[in-house]
Amino acid sequence: MSELGPQDFTRDLLRWSETLSAVARTGLGFTQSLYERERFEEVLHVAADIKAAADDALDVRREQDHFVQEWMENVGEGVPGYVTPKVAVGAIVGNDKGEILLVKRADSGIWLYPTGWADVGYSPAEVALKEVHEETGVECEPVRLLGVVDGMRMGFTRFGMYMLLFHCRATGGSLNGHPLETADVGWFGKDNLPHPTAGVQWWGSMAFNALDGGEHEATFDAPRQPIWRAGE
Repeated sequence: MSELGPQDFTRDLLRWSETLSAVARTGLGFTQSLYERERFEEVLHVAADIKAAADDALDVRREQDHFVQEWMENVGEGVPGYVTPKVAVGAIVGNDKGEILLVKRADSGIWLYPTGWADVGYSPAEVALKEVHEETGVECEPVRLLGVVDGMRMGFTRFGMYMLLFHCRATGGSLNGHPLETADVGWFGKDNLPHPTAGVQWWGSMAFNALDGGEHEATFDAPRQPIWRAGE
């Protein structure tokens, strides 16, 4: 096993905790056995202990009971109770000048490409176009899928989340930021990105290569070797 630093180990603790809680909540969603429910609830308490330990390492103080209550409140029945990662959709939008469309988040003050949670009833590409227009006032069309990434693995979420990232081309509209979700919107070249721009170290070169018309195959997280907890 390769040596892990404190940040890597803390990230693994969070991943293990979320995985255990997902297994337990899915079990609670399907079982009718009181005995099994007790066992799954015990697993939730163990997962909460792990998550609390990770939070201590990050100087975030929340009690184990908080996590258990939060998890129990979103247990469903049957298929709705099968716990899966949330899905977000992001859009790398370019204009005729090769600039990228960025949004300054109202809640954090961080700049990022338009992004939002996937909505039921829309295809991923439709979500991308809808989020761009809602957040920035710009109309666009999808060009291609740039990649699918695991938010927990990348380290920018603390729960299970997949991001589908699309390359889109601006077709109309005008800059008009959402009054509640955005503090600012704008077009930026690769040499004058605003600070701080979140995650640009991993998506920046891919995004501007796409905007420049470069060839690109959709990226994804390569399987770890061995895959964690895979048929052991």
